[in-house]
Amino acid sequence: MAKAEIKPGICGFTTTVEVCKTGVRSCSLTVKSDCSHIRELASKLTELDPFREIAFRGEGPLVFREAARTLPHPACPVPIGIIKAIEVEAGLALPRDVEIRLSK
Repeated sequence: MAKAEIKPGICGFTTTVEVCKTGVRSCSLTVKSDCSHIRELASKLTELDPFREIAFRGEGPLVFREAARTLPHPACPVPIGIIKAIEVEAGLALPRDVEIRLSK
């Protein structure tokens, strides 16, 4: 199981993503979040094909398509965190923290 804890910033809505490989081309997704929009997004992403999620070919990642329909804020980092966790669980990436530092 791959796990991602995502702290998106000023909203303060922490999200935890757990991904379990269920087959060669499938992963199940469990999401716990303080954000109602993320919970709605997660309800549409229970079973995913990791190879489809890592490419922009065709229709592109389902995570991004559903995020565009569900989330009010396009800069939310949770969809990327979901995809990174899928990559790790599917063996398509190594587990490494991702960081964005903002300043003004």
